Amino acid sequence: MKLLGHILCLCLALALAGAGHHGGSHTSGGGAGSHSGHGGHGRHALDADRCEGMEMDAVSVNEEGVPYFFKDDDLYKGFHGRAVLSNESFAELDEHHHLGHVDAAFRMHYEDNPTDHDHMFFFLDHKVFSYYKHELEEGYPKDISEVFPGVPDHLDAAVECPKSECDEDSVIFFKGDQILHYNVKTKAVEAKEFRSMPNCTSAFRFMEHYYCFHGHMFSKFDPKTGDVQAKYPKEARDYFMRCAKFGEESDHLERERCSRVHLDAITSDAAGNMYAFRGHHFIHKDAATDTLKADSIESAFREVHSEVDAVFSYENHLYMTKGDVLYVYRVGEPHTLLDGYPKSVREELGIEAPLDAAFHCRGSTVHIVKGQEMFDVDMSAAQRSAGNPRPLPLSRVDTAMCHDEGLKVVAGNHYYNFESPMIFSTAKSIPEQHKVSMDLFGCDH
Repeated sequence: MKLLGHILCLCLALALAGAGHHGGSHTSGGGAGSHSGHGGHGRHALDADRCEGMEMDAVSVNEEGVPYFFKDDDLYKGFHGRAVLSNESFAELDEHHHLGHVDAAFRMHYEDNPTDHDHMFFFLDHKVFSYYKHELEEGYPKDISEVFPGVPDHLDAAVECPKSECDEDSVIFFKGDQILHYNVKTKAVEAKEFRSMPNCTSAFRFMEHYYCFHGHMFSKFDPKTGDVQAKYPKEARDYFMRCAKFGEESDHLERERCSRVHLDAITSDAAGNMYAFRGHHFIHKDAATDTLKADSIESAFREVHSEVDAVFSYENHLYMTKGDVLYVYRVGEPHTLLDGYPKSVREELGIEAPLDAAFHCRGSTVHIVKGQEMFDVDMSAAQRSAGNPRPLPLSRVDTAMCHDEGLKVVAGNHYYNFESPMIFSTAKSIPEQHKVSMDLFGCDH
């Protein structure tokens, strides 16, 4: 039996990067669902394309914060990449032949509730499944009414809401026009009337914001009042998917500034101009005018085309790695690829590809992040090699950039300021988080 019928495409989303170059996006909280008919068996899950546009059945995050998007039999991990079959990760969901697709899902992330903290809950028709570290909890599945008394069957969506944002640790359940706040501690259910919200087919908590998905559009809402800002709805693929192409009405600059998909690379050149790369597009910040613009990577770096791994600036050149290949561009209008390039990363930098991040602060040393280690490369050496490996305080680094005040290290949707690469590599604690979209690019939502 296949729990969730195959379909052609997929939209919505929320990475990151689950798989591929930088893996999953670093998030906290989340949940979702959908109330659509059971799909028939179509083409294999690996052929489905989330960027074609469609509504999800359910969304949650795993214990590491990687978003999981469910549609029929398909499971999409992170913000990009093709689907796998959901029963490969949650076999028990597929064993209940009388149940349909996942209607709703969320991760219970409340430390005051140690019994269910970091458990993932899946709702299918009248049943609920509880997983901890991808293992089904003993005694599950159970009736929804047994675990969440007062909550109806055949839900459309669900999303967690901690007491810092909902007064009490709660779960918000959606079914048609019904919105119910479930108090995790007292098990009390309170009906809410969210007049300005559409009926949610999915819901998601991301970076302390709440999103209601309806089809392939989404609206940001207040979890206590349901108030929706006038600028919504927006196209979900613009902000929660890593797609090669976008709609004609897409505002490219706003999309890239406000996207929740993690950056691939970021750097600034000798003049202070910033370049931030994500998928097929990049943001350029002009230091002289302090203005931002967005464009396709191919328009400025034709040979690279898209999907860079790491970028750093050195002596008025941009060094860009993609897989095991290194491209070097002379900064200017237009940027021009140096003769003889591309070359292999191993030949030019003395380290095996792929790289996670690379940055240059001062002198002739370039710092390279690969996994949880940082290496030094002396660019002035006749035969370059990566040496001086040391462990890093962050479990994952997507990219990093030196600037006048030190070093910005980007991990998922946040960045951290360190005074220097040395302080970064020896740090015993992690400094304050800053949001990439809002604090770095000035996104207002």
